[in-house]
Amino acid sequence: MMILKLYLKLLLNLVGANGMLEPWFQSKGLGDADQVLAYFAVSKLGEPPTDGKTDTNPEGLTAAYGKWASAVAARLQNGGLSCKVLDKEPFQKQMLEKLIWICAFMLVGARHPGATVGAVEKEYRSEVSKLIAELAAAAAAEKSLVFEDAMEDRLCAYSRAVAHFPTAVKEFKWRNGWFYSLSEKAIAQGKPDPCPLHTAWLKELKIV
Repeated sequence: MMILKLYLKLLLNLVGANGMLEPWFQSKGLGDADQVLAYFAVSKLGEPPTDGKTDTNPEGLTAAYGKWASAVAARLQNGGLSCKVLDKEPFQKQMLEKLIWICAFMLVGARHPGATVGAVEKEYRSEVSKLIAELAAAAAAEKSLVFEDAMEDRLCAYSRAVAHFPTAVKEFKWRNGWFYSLSEKAIAQGKPDPCPLHTAWLKELKIV
């Protein structure tokens, strides 16, 4: 159990930004680095982790990619947590989905002070739905990929699983900042902003 706790601490440190790490990996020559997409959370020190299982994905959402992915999955599973092993493209899609989740739900929540993730899913569904669709389209175009159907349903299901989590726009560089950089790039090239709603709400909150 002590080894598992240390392992979880290491994993949480590695994925602590909970966002778009690809540019950083590439800048360090680590484009093919093994990665873990952690869909588990620890409410406070000493408490057991909550697994990222939802009503749309009862098998769990945590995933690993790379040479040591199977070893990582085995260790997590031995500790009672789910983890699937994915090839690079499916892993990238799931990573982007989680990025979209945290960027969309945190930004909508920030527009409604005191709103939890669950409140955003329940009370501001129309707002977050529009933002999910916008960010998904931008990410798909940037990465030349096609997401699986029903993304909104999956992301809302995860929000119900962690409904008590507070909302706030944090770690901008690693999260919403990636989408804002796509907007800046497009505008600099004389093209339409691919994320106009996202940009408008960032400005509304004086984040940019």
